[in-house]
Amino acid sequence: MSSIFDCGDEAQLLAGMRHARQAIARGELIVMPTDTVYGVAADAFSPASVRRLLDAKGRGRNQPPPVLIGTKETLHALAESVPEPVQRLVDAFWPGGLTIVLPAQPSLVWDLGDTEGTVAVRMPEGRVALELLAETGPLAVSSANLTGRESAISAFDAERMLGDSVSVYLADGVSRDGVASTIVDATSLVPRGAEPAAGGVRILRAGAVSRERLEEVLGDLLEPEAPSPESDGDS
Repeated sequence: MSSIFDCGDEAQLLAGMRHARQAIARGELIVMPTDTVYGVAADAFSPASVRRLLDAKGRGRNQPPPVLIGTKETLHALAESVPEPVQRLVDAFWPGGLTIVLPAQPSLVWDLGDTEGTVAVRMPEGRVALELLAETGPLAVSSANLTGRESAISAFDAERMLGDSVSVYLADGVSRDGVASTIVDATSLVPRGAEPAAGGVRILRAGAVSRERLEEVLGDLLEPEAPSPESDGDS
């Protein structure tokens, strides 16, 4: 039986956070508010938990979830390298609605799906999300909806779709704007073997951070606009 906690009530917030931490530790799923849309979360370092997340959404391994982190510094532990332009993006937009794809740290022992050696990382804004991440560490988080359905903008939207596949729902009102994060691919900025880095940053999905704002930070390193494929969405 799932539990829903109102994070606007301090007593329920404390109880909800405790139950959420315990659920993550048991390998179960939780729904959490972020500054974009609500997300369904699992322990990023538990392959069984990530599989449970994908199954709950009706997604395959070819759609691996991004990873949410609680501090900017954690990016250096998850990514093989953080090029200077990526650091500029981090400084400008984190915490906030920008997800950055980079080559993953080869030493990491995890299985997020068919990532082709990459990891998509974001530091969200918001008290509940950041306090939870500070206690759990990195979480695999995807939008709290069934594949093909609209992203949940409230815990109750998420509960109607995901039901008892999620153990704990943390409710914190309606999402501020209901727009998922922008996703950018910065993998071409990282040298591969003896080959120097040759490329720019490509927008994989338009979202909370506009192209214009990205151009202000990246200049010519932002690749020209191209049609983007339809996406189920992530937080």
